[in-house]
Amino acid sequence: MTKVGVLALQGDFAEHEAALRRAGAEPVQVRLPRDLAGLRGLIIPGGESTTITRLMNSYELLEPLRALAQNGFPIWGTCAGAIVLAREAIGLDQPNIGAMDITIRRNAFGSQIDSFEVDLPVKGMTGLFHAVFIRAPVIEAAGPGVEVLARLPDGRMVAAQQGHLLATSFHPELTDDLRFHRLFLDLVEAAPVAGIK
Repeated sequence: MTKVGVLALQGDFAEHEAALRRAGAEPVQVRLPRDLAGLRGLIIPGGESTTITRLMNSYELLEPLRALAQNGFPIWGTCAGAIVLAREAIGLDQPNIGAMDITIRRNAFGSQIDSFEVDLPVKGMTGLFHAVFIRAPVIEAAGPGVEVLARLPDGRMVAAQQGHLLATSFHPELTDDLRFHRLFLDLVEAAPVAGIK
């Protein structure tokens, strides 16, 4: 069974673990660099991006993950995780992985009370995807190698892929729809790179 890590420093990592199990993968909690051994990919969950990046730095995960991301290791960031993955994160005052060629803005829709849900068309998926936005970021710019997968009705970008990297502003793990988890597992299966030996 394919082993996929879930960064378990803060945030809704348990929901991603449950979704991965339902999708047929074996989730592994990642808190330290040694936890990356033998993994085929990593999900960075939603939560609080400042806290997540600070803890990643404290636990010496930042540099190993930057190196893996640059070498084809699949990483998917959801909500705060997308902020951690972005090349430029507006409003984040901590160093992040910075591997995906997107500019993302934290809390683009306001506070917790401004959370919302919407059905979105997603490139490559049949039918709409029910997207849950909680204190969500928005992708303000995407580089030439980035494929935009979903936009809000007003045109703002909320899901994107750059090769082995995936970012969603919303929380697929909070729904019963496994299509984004299966998309990520497809990236994992196609990638030649495993985690730290």
